[in-house]
Amino acid sequence: MKKTILILSITLLFPAAAQAADVTMVSRDVALGPRTLAAAPVPIRFNMLGLHWQGGGTVAFRTLAAKGRWSAWSTADADSGPDPGSREAHPGWHDGNLDWTGASSRVQFRLHGDVTRLRAYYLWSRTRPKAQRTLSIAGSPAIVPRADWQADEKIVRAKPLYAPSLKLAIVHHTAGTNNYTPAQSAAIVRGIEVYHVQGNGWNDIGYNFLVDRYGTVYEGRGGGITRNVIGAHSLGFNTGTVGISLIGNFENATPPPAMQAALVRLLAWRLDVAHVDPSSTVVYTSGGNGKFRAGKVVTLRAISGHRDTGPTDCPGKYEYALLPQVIRSVAATGLPKLYSPVVGGVLGGDIRFQARLSSARPWTLSIADATGKVITSHAGNSQLVDWVWNSATAGKGPFAWTISAGTSVLPASGTIGGALPRVAPPPSPTLLTGLTASPAVLTLNAEGTGLTTAVDFALSRQAQLTVRVGTLQLLNTSVAAGNDHFEWDLSSLPDGKYKLVAVATAAGQTATQSADIVIDRTLSGLTATPTSFSPNADGSSDTVSFGFALAKTVPVQVVVQRAGVPVITLFTGPLGPGLQTVGWDGTAGGIRLPDGEFTVVVTATDPLAMVSLQVPFVIDTAAPVLTLVDDATLRFQLSEPATLTAVINGQTVTAAEPAGIFTFPWVGPPVTSYTVSAKDSAGNSSAAITGPAAPATPPPTAP
Repeated sequence: MKKTILILSITLLFPAAAQAADVTMVSRDVALGPRTLAAAPVPIRFNMLGLHWQGGGTVAFRTLAAKGRWSAWSTADADSGPDPGSREAHPGWHDGNLDWTGASSRVQFRLHGDVTRLRAYYLWSRTRPKAQRTLSIAGSPAIVPRADWQADEKIVRAKPLYAPSLKLAIVHHTAGTNNYTPAQSAAIVRGIEVYHVQGNGWNDIGYNFLVDRYGTVYEGRGGGITRNVIGAHSLGFNTGTVGISLIGNFENATPPPAMQAALVRLLAWRLDVAHVDPSSTVVYTSGGNGKFRAGKVVTLRAISGHRDTGPTDCPGKYEYALLPQVIRSVAATGLPKLYSPVVGGVLGGDIRFQARLSSARPWTLSIADATGKVITSHAGNSQLVDWVWNSATAGKGPFAWTISAGTSVLPASGTIGGALPRVAPPPSPTLLTGLTASPAVLTLNAEGTGLTTAVDFALSRQAQLTVRVGTLQLLNTSVAAGNDHFEWDLSSLPDGKYKLVAVATAAGQTATQSADIVIDRTLSGLTATPTSFSPNADGSSDTVSFGFALAKTVPVQVVVQRAGVPVITLFTGPLGPGLQTVGWDGTAGGIRLPDGEFTVVVTATDPLAMVSLQVPFVIDTAAPVLTLVDDATLRFQLSEPATLTAVINGQTVTAAEPAGIFTFPWVGPPVTSYTVSAKDSAGNSSAAITGPAAPATPPPTAP
């Protein structure tokens, strides 16, 4: 079918004007005629242009600069979404992004396909040369606050709304020009605020943060930069996300290094405040948009592009291609970190605290009463934090909990009980609370298992409880009050996205809670062979092989990490079904990495989920040290666990021994000769010890 293309000039219909501080905005409906019209003067001189349109087609535009030169054609992009919990301000309309055009006097439009109505918003945002003040709190990057880019607080329609937690970050671009001066950046932000509020009808500017091409970060929607302010940046995915928009268009251009560096610093800080692992994936239930219907369960990266959540090209082809590198850079910035603190249970019973550190280190979990006095604490030295507090005799509270791991780690904290806010808002009714399923994405491990999920919840009284996943009934029985934990093998279910639903009934009261689960066998069976290798060119265990299986052709990434930080990407690209092997010689950039513990992370992306498996392994080039303790009894000392090979009286004997002092297990005639050496699991061999030692020469006898 041949496309219909119209070039239209603007016609002044239904005048509307708004003026806020340094921004003037005038909107006009554009008459859609059957013929090409010459460009006409616009209602005001403008330097920003926003478009709303109806129909399934698209709209392109070009503007005439004040110096008399037409710009290149640009296609309008509808990049954002209205405030959560409200209807669209303009049902059936595409609310396009606001573009910085520079000082312009005329405009032309080109329509592609079915466009039934078109409305143009012309803005003049005055540029102020005033230097901007920045703030930095608790390790944040320098951020220009709303007051210093002259946000107009009088036009804000409502107080900010807050999500109980932050799940992920969504990266956008404003889709305007990349050619602007540092002084014009704030003018662009001011214009976006007015357009979002008075043009789109939103409560405030839609984005939580904006970043310009010079690396300047601007505070977006008001409500507190460290709080989980719900924005209007990604329809269906606004709650529990932070929207960061790059000022510019990166469909055909690469973001400048200063902008990328600022984005990494901002993401690293903001996700650390929320204790979100930037390398993780998140299961999110869509609120509904043109790409994902309401209730659709979507698996997303903790740092996603807007196109991952909605029908848009945002944040542009070039920025989207950079997101994997952005994720790696964010994960390596500001370590060590504390991830995913979770509190389950109810006051008066067992309360379980869980979290994960980016690497093993000493940590302390403390609980204080309303006066601030610590009533109990627990310490550990590990990567995982997992402790259960029996609060049966603690009282009504409130109690404050804190997980800390030294001054270099941002601590996590919250409250339990009393009149203060709870760690998480209790569901209504409160018969059934705290339902979680972990892990939420199930795949097969090297043993062919791994499709088991652990389900935790709490009941305020004894109840009849049913638990289902899809059509599979897992439980239907009476369960006593208190905290409970079940583990279910879901291997009978085919791959897919499911909702685990628990229903509790007691004394005429019914409570329902659910958790999203994904079963995906696309990637399975990750192994590292050997688990400890020695890349020292001695011919023994010089390389390691990572093996895994794929059920179908998918994009795969193989990354080696140390303490949660990527050190080398071994492979990125599509791989077909069957067994796969990726080898490594222990080097990165031609340099051999130091000894230590590492992790290989293999990630496969398919329509169901981004599935990751990881396996630890060790680089060990140090030979074990074998020391003779007592020649007569064959007692030795080892610096590390190893396998000993001994030739005793001409007979070869092997034995595995731990680190420390041991006696070689020789059963036989008296030892007349021996040679003993040790080899560790990485293939490193000690020096051999040969005996028996010659008897000591007695001192001469005095005459």
